[in-house]
Amino acid sequence: MPANQLAVVTGASTGIGLELARCSAEDRFNLVIVANEPAIQQAAAELRTSGTNVEAVEADLATTDGVDKLCAAIGDRPVDALLANAGVGLGRAFLDQDFDRIRRLIDTNITGTLYLIHRVGNAMLRRNSGRILITGSIAGFAPGSFQAAYNGSKAFLDSFSFALREELRDSGVTVTCLMPGATETEFFRRADMMDTKVGTQEKDDAREVARAGFDAMLRGESDVVTGAKNKIQSTIANVTPNEILARQHRKMAEPGTAK
Repeated sequence: MPANQLAVVTGASTGIGLELARCSAEDRFNLVIVANEPAIQQAAAELRTSGTNVEAVEADLATTDGVDKLCAAIGDRPVDALLANAGVGLGRAFLDQDFDRIRRLIDTNITGTLYLIHRVGNAMLRRNSGRILITGSIAGFAPGSFQAAYNGSKAFLDSFSFALREELRDSGVTVTCLMPGATETEFFRRADMMDTKVGTQEKDDAREVARAGFDAMLRGESDVVTGAKNKIQSTIANVTPNEILARQHRKMAEPGTAK
């Protein structure tokens, strides 16, 4: 990978996003990293020890203003890789959830992500060069009982990434969808799911997940499902009725299912 290319990584303060930023730094990308919390500054300080240039932006990508703030920080610099990873989860029954949190999930996972991709992607298309990595999820393969809005948002992203990839075929811009399963991050704590089976069970390593997605992006692949168990689950989901999938998901995500 040539030195001094620019990667933009969203949701980079913790978890998969931070690991994607580490992968980018190791591959000699300069970085603009963003998250909606002050911890993004700590992440930037750590990443700079690798010798790469790192700019941290604290912005709320659930808002148009937040995306505009990030784009202003990027300025006229060409973005060689956009790693659109920012996202939030939300557990418990849909009708028990606060609708402001539901709306924020949709604004973060879908609206803000698409707005950012639309802005950066257009610049890539004008140059006929660029890579886009979208963090989807195997959650998008199944109706997510007790994670209904979250799974729905990931189903949207999974589908969107394949459609955008086809639209950009032969343009010089590639789109890759990273589809992990449950991963060891702050996700389940922040989603209020630590009393569920999926929230307390053993999870995949965020570093391994990020590296698989990053390498697939560099190769220009369409998608990657990380982990052997997740590959099996995604294959089974394609041939299992949705009603059964929803019932199975309940056993993992309903409050009180933690062992």
